[in-house]
Amino acid sequence: MNLEKVIFGFFVLLAATLNFGFFIGDIGDPAVHNIYELFAAITVSLIATVLKFGDRTQIGAVHLATSLVADLQLAAAIVVWVWADQVMHEGMTVAATASVVSLSGGALLANLVSVVLLVTETVTFHRG
Repeated sequence: MNLEKVIFGFFVLLAATLNFGFFIGDIGDPAVHNIYELFAAITVSLIATVLKFGDRTQIGAVHLATSLVADLQLAAAIVVWVWADQVMHEGMTVAATASVVSLSGGALLANLVSVVLLVTETVTFHRG
């Protein structure tokens, strides 16, 4: 068993599940979308991105691209949340919450692509 691949797979799957946990629920209700879960999702996503830097294969490049997309989407979601909560007088409105959750959904799609790549890579691995 390759410990490096276990750690890599762990962070890829954890990033996806944390993002899914934040994403699930009524799109306009901020009470069902925990800000700490969003911060955990971006933290783990950034760790997964760093772990993907060492792979110089074509599939490694696609893994890195999916992570960068997820990081960008989650960072944008956090910026929208902070802006709505701290700058706008209305606070977290239905529209602001929907924007945050939608951005998280884009990151979730990138996470799912990364998980599919990971599973495909694992299934097609040949011991030589």
